[in-house]
Parts: sequence; structure tokens; C-alpha cells
Amino acid sequence: MNEEQSEATFQTLDPEAWVDQYGDYLYRYAIARIHEPAVAEDLVQETLLAALQGKEGFKGRSSEKTWLTGILKYKIVDYIRKKSREQPTDNIELAADAMHEHFDEKGGWKVGPAKWTVNPKELLEQKEFWRVFYSCLSKLSERLAKAFALRELDGLSSQEIREILNISATNSYVMLYRARMRMRDCLEVNWLGQRKVRKQNAVL
Repeated sequence: MNEEQSEATFQTLDPEAWVDQYGDYLYRYAIARIHEPAVAEDLVQETLLAALQGKEGFKGRSSEKTWLTGILKYKIVDYIRKKSREQPTDNIELAADAMHEHFDEKGGWKVGPAKWTVNPKELLEQKEFWRVFYSCLSKLSERLAKAFALRELDGLSSQEIREILNISATNSYVMLYRARMRMRDCLEVNWLGQRKVRKQNAVL
């Protein structure tokens, strides 16, 4: 991309419209990872300020929304990393306790997982699913929600998550395991269960 093309791309940005167009989305993105409304709002404001100050660096390789989300993601990770360093690492997330939640002494399921007959691609397009998903995510403890979001929503590696949250490999494994199981349980009740009821009502 030459200098003229870069300048043209920079000129397409519309900072005055960022709050109206992307404010709600950025806040939802932040609150799903940071269970503190005030902090989420601050991070969104910092994101918009950083974008405004660094708008000359926008090269147009992604959409305006994706560019802003990338800045917010960096600020969220930085916030979580700093906060995790201030908190002592504990060992309350014990593997044995986590396993006993879902498995019996012989290693079998206490209650087997329900069959998911929904096409995953269809779920991504359903706003109702995401409403239930984020509701379930908000019910996790702060530490579990952060670990789950960093892994499943942001795609970070286990090593990156350990460094950000300042936890051991064992704690990382157990926290992700617990988060996934609790999300699965919540979605089975609040999403798959609701779909089943709606289908039954439709038949009636």
C-alpha cells in the first residue's frame, strides 16, 4: 500500500460516529470478559481514545469495527494481566473437586451430556443463542469467566492464559474444565431446554 492509499484509508475513518456505531458492541465485548461494568466502560473509553490518537496507523487491512475490537482486546488482556499479578495465586481450583462434579468413582458420567442436534454454524447466527450464552458466562466466577473468554472467545493459548492470569498449568486446566462444564450445563438448560419447549409448543 503506497502513501496515497494509506492517506485515503485514514480519511475514511469517522471517529465522531464510533460511539453510536460501535459503543454498545464494544461494551458487550468488554463486559463478557470483565465482570465489572465500570471497568468495562473505562476500557471502552480508553479504546476509543487510543484509536483517536493512533488513527493515522489505520491501514484499512480490516474493518473499522475489527480494528477497534483489536485495540479493546489488547487493553482487556493488559488489565487482566495487571490485576492477576496483584492477586495471590491460590489452589482452590482442585482437580479432584472438579472431576467429582460430573464423574462417579469409576470415571463414568453422573449425568451424561445432552445431545446437541443444532448445527454450530446456525448457532453463530442466532442472536437468542448469544443472549443465553453471555447470560451463562456472567454466572461464572470472575476467574473462570476470564479463563473461558480468553481461551474460547479470544483464542489464546493455554500458556498465554497462564501468563495473563498468573496461574499454574494445573489451575489453568482445572479452571477451563470447570468453566466449560458449567457453560455446557447452563446452555443445556437455558438454550437446548428452551428450544425443546418451543418445538413442543409449536406442535401443539
